[in-house]
Amino acid sequence: MLQEIHIQNYAVIESLEVEFHPGLNVLTGETGSGKSILVDALTLALGGRASPDVIRTGAERATVTAVFRAEETGGSGPPWAFWLERYSVGGETEAEIILRREIQTGGRSRLLVNDEPVTLSGARELAPLLVEVHGQGEHAALVQREAQLELLDAFACTRDRVTSVRELYARRREFEREWTGLNQNEQERLRAIDLLRFQVDEINGARLEPGEDERLERERSVLRNLEKVRAAAAGAYATLHEEEGSALARLAAAEHALDDLARYDRALDSHREPLAAARSTLDDLALALGNYLERLEADPGRLDEIEDRLALLDRLKRKYGGTLEEMAAFAGRAREELSRLEHADERREEVRRELDAAGEAYRKVAAALSRERRAAAFRLAAEVQRELAQLGMEKARFEVGFDRAGSLPDPESAGETTNLIGGPSGVDRITFDVSPNPGEELRPLDRVASGGEISRLMLALKTVLAGAASRESRESAARTLVFDEIDAGIGGQVADCVGERLKRLARENQVLCVTHLPQIACFADHHFSVEKIERGGRTFAAVQYLATQRERALELARMLSGRRITDAGIEHAATLLKQTSRR
Repeated sequence: MLQEIHIQNYAVIESLEVEFHPGLNVLTGETGSGKSILVDALTLALGGRASPDVIRTGAERATVTAVFRAEETGGSGPPWAFWLERYSVGGETEAEIILRREIQTGGRSRLLVNDEPVTLSGARELAPLLVEVHGQGEHAALVQREAQLELLDAFACTRDRVTSVRELYARRREFEREWTGLNQNEQERLRAIDLLRFQVDEINGARLEPGEDERLERERSVLRNLEKVRAAAAGAYATLHEEEGSALARLAAAEHALDDLARYDRALDSHREPLAAARSTLDDLALALGNYLERLEADPGRLDEIEDRLALLDRLKRKYGGTLEEMAAFAGRAREELSRLEHADERREEVRRELDAAGEAYRKVAAALSRERRAAAFRLAAEVQRELAQLGMEKARFEVGFDRAGSLPDPESAGETTNLIGGPSGVDRITFDVSPNPGEELRPLDRVASGGEISRLMLALKTVLAGAASRESRESAARTLVFDEIDAGIGGQVADCVGERLKRLARENQVLCVTHLPQIACFADHHFSVEKIERGGRTFAAVQYLATQRERALELARMLSGRRITDAGIEHAATLLKQTSRR
């Protein structure tokens, strides 16, 4: 749930900290007091569109920090744990997650999750795990067919069946892609075989040896600079062994001198062994230099061989990889592809059988899922219609329409349709169809419903889903639901029914509701009053938590009577609070 929100220099808010609670949290206040600004700020923290226009006049940046806490994480951790792991953000096992959004006057903004920077697209993937916002401008999810199908599946408790369909669909698509590749144009297949065979033969013909190029480079360097190499080796050999007063001769003399010294004083005996070892090492080096000089000889033919071999290796590197290892890897892949193409007929039959089996398995599970959805759709429509009747839409009709018109677009193939009917979510495409008024035909929701009607329909759906939640344990059963001015265009008994539904919904979820109606506000578990204060020529938004029944009654009386609060208004407000406390 949303535990608290901190806002600085956002619109008319200079500095504000609000702590929310489980259950139904209601925000009330005069029109323009800033109630919806709190919702807008929360949306911003969740990755909403940022504009420097929201920065308070005179400030350099606006900051919004939202803290969410999972009440019961269970063995699998909080519901956002997998998101944190995917985006390499710390705190997977913590029950708390912190989102911070900063906007600067220059237009730059950044978003942090647990003090780690994340992209806005990543934050928008996280947002549905934390909050659902429903208001006059937040109905995009409800009018999308994918979201409608998810709502139906949530009501039907078909999560496991949907998972099976997705897995079988992925397997079927894998075989479909391979089948398409095996059935490519025969001429193209033959051309590919010729090219691959040439490439494999060319690399095999080179008979590559690991490290060969480096060894040849060293040998070429010696042959190109033979005289300099010979002079350097001969000079070292002479200094060690041949010249008068050579290093070995002088070391031998030092050894004899120490031997003479030892007959009179053995204080330096410990140094005689290292001296002998040094002489032995230099003797070995002189021998190696002598052998090296004997092998050095001018061989123009060998240099030509090396140049030709290195030129061949360089040409092959430009074609098949920058190193001998990369060329060997290329040859391995080419041999595998060549074998696949040369044995395409045998593999084609095998893939055909696997594709048929995968398709049949998908069809069986998808058909069973479709039957469950259709059965649930009748129950959902009936329950939603009953809820709508209580929300002032008693003449409205609601149905779930099904469409199974041929192959469905494959979202992984840029609009390409699959050869077999169905998609990753099954064989069904659905629409929420509604007729708000008698005599009107049923039409898709986005074509006929107003903002207020969609808000009430969402409330009806959420209320029905909350009632169905006990049939299946769902991670999404306890989230923060935000309803921004859901009371648009209603009043009286309908408003009372809306309040009851929000209260019922808050038993399973944390609910935040911005409202103008006392008939809704009186159902609050926690009531916040939002007002604007003018001080020193500047306007400030302030939020007060109404902790006592007296404070709540005064706010409800203001909502009932306007600025002039009367005793009768207070008494009426107190009566509302008593009545709702018994429900």
